[in-house]
Amino acid sequence: MGDREVITLGGGCFWCLEAVYRETEGAESAVSGYMGGVSANPTYKQVCSGTSGHVEVVQITFDPAAISCRDVLEIFFVIHDPTTLNSQGNDHGTQYRSVIFYHSPEQKALAEAVIGELVAANAYGRPVVTAVEPATVFYSAEDYHQDYFANNPYQPYCAYVVAPKVQKFRAKFAARRKSAGA
Repeated sequence: MGDREVITLGGGCFWCLEAVYRETEGAESAVSGYMGGVSANPTYKQVCSGTSGHVEVVQITFDPAAISCRDVLEIFFVIHDPTTLNSQGNDHGTQYRSVIFYHSPEQKALAEAVIGELVAANAYGRPVVTAVEPATVFYSAEDYHQDYFANNPYQPYCAYVVAPKVQKFRAKFAARRKSAGA
């Protein structure tokens, strides 16, 4: 795969993040899954119970020649609320926490720097609670979660929660979108 990078992000329901990064130029894959918990091979039901310790995440493989890790993180900080502890909108629990699971010391330093810049600029008017943690074992979510938004655009959660985040991405990062048919 050449010089590719992987980063894993948690910012609420994984359907939202996955939908955006599947449209992002330079992102070669965006896979919904689970990370950060203690049990092996968790199921969606176990993760949703809040007892497994896992976070709903999207693992993104990207080409740093096409999109920088900073750009990946800047998109992340626009499409979710990094100021709410263990929740995004109506989704509540540690499985929805805002977290960057880094895969290299450089990613850790960059994530901390970006968060520091947001805090210094008082970008949200509230403290940023996004955690920066080393990546652990990634468990791919069940098949029906993959590409969920594209496969279920009229499902109420998709229509009222995912779609606005995708639209926000499309408006703010138009130059970062994959061309049609890509």
